[in-house]
Amino acid sequence: MARTTGKEDPFRGFNFKLELGGITQGAFRECSGLQVSNAPVEYREGSDKPMHVRKLTGLTKYADVTLKKGVIKDDHNQMWEWIDKVVQGKTDRKNCSIILMDESGENKLQWDLLEAWPSQYSGPSLNATSNDVAVESLVISCEEVKKAG
Repeated sequence: MARTTGKEDPFRGFNFKLELGGITQGAFRECSGLQVSNAPVEYREGSDKPMHVRKLTGLTKYADVTLKKGVIKDDHNQMWEWIDKVVQGKTDRKNCSIILMDESGENKLQWDLLEAWPSQYSGPSLNATSNDVAVESLVISCEEVKKAG
């Protein structure tokens, strides 16, 4: 049934992917940390009337992005090679994108992580008494986030 109110439904948060150098690196279970903040700087001059503190814009900071996914046999080696370069002291900064898709799989919104590099990898928690999926996580640090779409 078509909507008659003219309002669009919001996109669902479960349909997203990571692209690294224009190549899809797989579907992830969870993505968190798409965050930009600007810390206010308090400033006051002695002649200010009324006597209160002004708030100026400070440095802009971009949070680390955490991606989680289930471990599979045919995982992309490109991701592990990227991590391994950092471990060897040869940090390879890349631009990558988190892309939100609609229900049909069409790209709708995109966040570009500029000058990004993997800053942390966590392997799955393994427990013989559990039937949970083995999930690994990757933390990506970046210098800037741009929103496209």
